[in-house]
Amino acid sequence: MSDNIPVKNIDPSAKKQPENTTIDLYASRKKIYVKEISGFFQRIRTGSLWLLMGMYFMFCWISINGEQLIYFDIPNRKFHLFGAIFWPQDFVLLSWLLIICAFGLFFITSLFGRIWCGYTCPQTVWTFIFMWVEEKVEGSRNQRMKLDKAPNSAAKTYKKVLKHVIWLLIAFATGLTFVGYFYPIRELVVDFFTFNFIGGWAYFWILFFTAATYANAGWLREQVCLYMCPYARFQSVMFDKDTMVVSYNPNRGEPRGSRKKSADPKQAGLGDCVDCGMCVQVCPTGIDIRDGLQYECIGCALCIDACDQIMDKMNYPKGLISYSNENSLEGKKSRLVRPKSVGYGLVLLFMIVSVIYGVTSRVPLELDVIKDRGALYQLTGMGLVENSYTLKVINMADKPREFELTVSGLEGLTITSTTTFSVNSGEVYSLPTSIEVDPKYMTQTNHDIEFKVIALDDTSIQATSDSRFLGPLNY
Repeated sequence: MSDNIPVKNIDPSAKKQPENTTIDLYASRKKIYVKEISGFFQRIRTGSLWLLMGMYFMFCWISINGEQLIYFDIPNRKFHLFGAIFWPQDFVLLSWLLIICAFGLFFITSLFGRIWCGYTCPQTVWTFIFMWVEEKVEGSRNQRMKLDKAPNSAAKTYKKVLKHVIWLLIAFATGLTFVGYFYPIRELVVDFFTFNFIGGWAYFWILFFTAATYANAGWLREQVCLYMCPYARFQSVMFDKDTMVVSYNPNRGEPRGSRKKSADPKQAGLGDCVDCGMCVQVCPTGIDIRDGLQYECIGCALCIDACDQIMDKMNYPKGLISYSNENSLEGKKSRLVRPKSVGYGLVLLFMIVSVIYGVTSRVPLELDVIKDRGALYQLTGMGLVENSYTLKVINMADKPREFELTVSGLEGLTITSTTTFSVNSGEVYSLPTSIEVDPKYMTQTNHDIEFKVIALDDTSIQATSDSRFLGPLNY
């Protein structure tokens, strides 16, 4: 984020590498042993973790009117969301929701950096759960390092097996719950554990998400954030010098160095950083925040809690590592509200209002009129002009309904086919319709008309569709 370009002196007289020297561009992963830490931001993360996990594992068990709170009924093309039923015709709302998520992410990122990654990202949530299990089974950071270096023994094998068994159980619960949003969860659990056939795809997705959760949260961990997540790559586009990110204050901390608690750092020519390395030990991605802003930082603030504890022990002010921005660190005036964030916020607000309006004004009925192209019109034996249409009526309610058809737009119009009909829930009903009119009412070769379908049990539920009525010339 700084405008300064780092300059490095190169000595031309330095010994050059032999021409045949092979440089390995691949570096194997070094396992990161994260130290457990407590503090203000860790308590916030714990709260968000329990909230998100509770929502994920409980929403599929909550029922409204006999249906799951969230249930995607793919075979019947019905999507139950918080008591409302949506159909494939409502997918425009899904696109709006995706836009809201995108601009919400842009808005939050422009203000507070990667705070989404640190507190609410599913990868972070599940990884912290797996790390907590590892801490409880294998011990503290130093104990885990010693355990990995120790020769194989019964105690080591027991701890490793127990840890992976718990990981697999959590991963299995995750996969089973995910499938439970597409397959009735109460039936799924019973059928799975009683070995009733639930379908090959259900077994596949349960095993797939079990394996994916186990691998991502147990083994890959920070590798997902560093190499697989695209957000880490394009986040800098939304950053500026006023974006609040986890930052180390070099003006206060440098030069760093160890010292006794009773020593005066100013007399020793030192800053407040005691170079204890705690900020590195607690970082889940293994970076040193003192090196400046890095794309690997997920904004989890564990280094802030760790540094504040050390500052407390040294009787120094807290905040050597804190949520700050580049302008503040440089002693310049900073602004939380900027044109960029205002723009993101206005678009986000507009889309939220649009979705709320779309959902609240949504009518669970759709009507489409198709004019018969085979014969534009025909004359009946009584000398009347007749047009034929096919009406497509979609009942998007959760129950069957009876409807009545009317037509308007031209005096003397008469429907000669069925005007009252019943449509089952979720059915696309085809209704052949014929309309007649006396030629004396036709002042031109075509007239705009309107079809209207009204629910008999609730007249507020109605849908309209425009079409044309055609007739011969010379009338």
